[in-house]
Amino acid sequence: MDSMLIIVIATVGAALIFDVINGFHDSANSIATVVSTRVLSPRLAVLWAAFFNFIAMFVFAPKVADTISKIVIIDPTNNVFIYVVLAGLLGAIVWDLITWWFGLPTSSSHALIGGLTGAGLVYKGPDIIRWEKIVQTSAFIPLAPLIGFVIGFAIMLIVYWCFRKWSPRRVDGLFRKGQLLSAAMYSLGHGGNDAQKTMGVIVALLVAAGMFDPSRQLSLNSWDTLWIILACHLAMAIGTAIGGWRIVKTMGMKLTKLKPVHGFCAETAGAFTIFFATSVGIPVSTTHTITGSIIGVGSVQSFSSIKWLIAFRMVVAWVLTIPAAGLISAISFWIIRLISPAF
Repeated sequence: MDSMLIIVIATVGAALIFDVINGFHDSANSIATVVSTRVLSPRLAVLWAAFFNFIAMFVFAPKVADTISKIVIIDPTNNVFIYVVLAGLLGAIVWDLITWWFGLPTSSSHALIGGLTGAGLVYKGPDIIRWEKIVQTSAFIPLAPLIGFVIGFAIMLIVYWCFRKWSPRRVDGLFRKGQLLSAAMYSLGHGGNDAQKTMGVIVALLVAAGMFDPSRQLSLNSWDTLWIILACHLAMAIGTAIGGWRIVKTMGMKLTKLKPVHGFCAETAGAFTIFFATSVGIPVSTTHTITGSIIGVGSVQSFSSIKWLIAFRMVVAWVLTIPAAGLISAISFWIIRLISPAF
């Protein structure tokens, strides 16, 4: 087998491993509230989320995948770019594992973007990066949690007003059922946005290897692109089914105290935010979105109910994600360049 083909297959494998890690790292985003409110057991919750992660492939157009595939300018005549993708994936994977170990719900999306950017900068400098894509995505680092906060706060106020005459027991019973729907919506958005990021990386890789026409669009109706969509959504679902319990504890149990009505409002607010971002092709952080939504919902009760030290630790990790993943990928690319005969 040709050595370049082996590298391509290995890099596709690394992309799918990243997708699995993304799934279990971000599973907390989809299930933290439904687990912390005890609407579902942890095992049933991850299976519920994994199912909707997978079927998202039938709901959303691959606009986010298109954005990710164009972060770095690809030269299809130079196969060395394949190593940029490989190093970028390594940077994202390592950073995801570090933050998972410490229970920090950081963004796998921004880890991937930081990884590709860091490797690209070492490869050919700033001219190879499409900075408008980076700026567009980076703008949603503060915007995603802010939008989630505002929508979560507003939905919680509306729910409080509409059900103000209901007994706490009736409200709890209704929203225990409602959380099944809101968790499904959020998981659908999570699968639709996050799985597409890996799809975009694989497309960039195949374009660099001369195996994919950059003008083509991913489609379920074409067998030679269907495998990319199917593999990425399946990997995401498997990762979610594994579950990242360390982060579930931080998101659903440490940040603020939640009841089913709060979980419903937070998940609904997060889902609306992600649906919007996916529809316009923005690779938004599902982590940032649900965190902002949870804080917005919790703030309706009292700002003092939020554990702001935990929130501050999460924000620090968010800010560090792109540069940290970029640094790890830059080091990875430098090592690959030293040992690979392709250079």
